[in-house]
Amino acid sequence: MPSARDLGLGSGLLPPGPLNAITDVGGVTVGHCTLHGDGLATGVTAILPHQGDLFRHKVRAGVEVINGFGKSVGLMQVAEMGTVETPILLTNTFSVSACAQTLARRAIAANPEIGRKTSTVNPLVFECNDGAINDIQAMAVTAAEVEAALADAKGGEVPQGAIGAGTGMTSFGFKAGIGSASRLMRIDKHDYVLGALVLANFGRAGDLVLPDGRRPNPIDTAEAEKGSVIVILATDLPLGDRQLRRVARRAGAGLARLGAFWGNGSGDIALCFTTADPVAHEPRAAFQPVRQLAEDRIDMPFRAATEATQEAVLNALCAAPAMAGRAGRTFPALCQWLKENPLP
Repeated sequence: MPSARDLGLGSGLLPPGPLNAITDVGGVTVGHCTLHGDGLATGVTAILPHQGDLFRHKVRAGVEVINGFGKSVGLMQVAEMGTVETPILLTNTFSVSACAQTLARRAIAANPEIGRKTSTVNPLVFECNDGAINDIQAMAVTAAEVEAALADAKGGEVPQGAIGAGTGMTSFGFKAGIGSASRLMRIDKHDYVLGALVLANFGRAGDLVLPDGRRPNPIDTAEAEKGSVIVILATDLPLGDRQLRRVARRAGAGLARLGAFWGNGSGDIALCFTTADPVAHEPRAAFQPVRQLAEDRIDMPFRAATEATQEAVLNALCAAPAMAGRAGRTFPALCQWLKENPLP
């Protein structure tokens, strides 16, 4: 399927990375497991910040809850401690527990002292409700699907659209799902990258605003905003956990550019981590040096987070084919609408 840029919907001022994906950040990998058929349209998407033992070598992170109608696991500890110590999983609402338990078991298998001689582990799982298309009550995601998504994790191009956790997700009345994008940043003669991966399942039909100003579909004022979006941002720029939360907050600006207003029933959450300066589980010294960007230079990653989030959602919309929902409603493909409604 085409990308947003292929269809003339590239956005922002900063240049994209070589892949225009979260995997432009060195060491970051993404994997999917998709369940489709017999009423199922769901799955798991895994993001691995690096290929080592995340419990032993955590990455710094910050989380921003834009609107908290959601059932994610692990956010409280990330907000308090400023680190991520497991892979990050995305799935549907009723599959959070299966994902969290699998992450805990994997961490214990690699570190048998967890919960006994050392601290417990903080599984990190995000969710959106794909019940408009998927039979969410089937609770079809098991440990096998989680393991498959983790085993599938790799660098390079990120498969997008109706895949993995995005299989049954919709946005702005269109089929949506997984999307990714990235931005390059030149700071003090050094090159850095910030990438975004979104699970897009939000926005009322008619509220979508494209970068060229067009508004597909008439606005459905009777429809409540009750969807969700998860934004995972990754960067190799050295940032403190407080700064990472500030960058995560700017994902909301990217969503707003698309026409989102974060309704009462919407679960909109952003997390940003950096691969710079991992945090040892058992530090060798009492004091640890921390590198972080000077505050007066932070506008660059703010802009990168905004632009990458906006384009990642557009990529999710452009990559997803039309799909029938459970109540007889069909969610069309944005790429088809664009073909039928070309610019003059």
